[in-house]
Amino acid sequence: METYNFNQEAKFSQAQRRVKCIRGFYVHAMIYLAVNAIIIAGCAVDNVSTLLTSDPYMTALFWGIGLAAHGMSVFGQDFILGKNWEEKEIQKILRK
Repeated sequence: METYNFNQEAKFSQAQRRVKCIRGFYVHAMIYLAVNAIIIAGCAVDNVSTLLTSDPYMTALFWGIGLAAHGMSVFGQDFILGKNWEEKEIQKILRK
């Protein structure tokens, strides 16, 4: 019975770490949205014509690349292709 408790505790600890990683990504995304909204709004208040240039959007672009990398590290490659993607594709090809 001790092994069962150890396995349960290990799974619980792993689940806690996973939730913290996901929460960290969501916090990062919210800060990204807030800061970039402030930057773009500030540029609009300062001079509306600057919104037609790329300057207000550069921070969002490069930070967005970092945010996407953070998302990939949290959600992994399964986010795009799924866990069983290869097997499903093989089965789809075999059915043809």
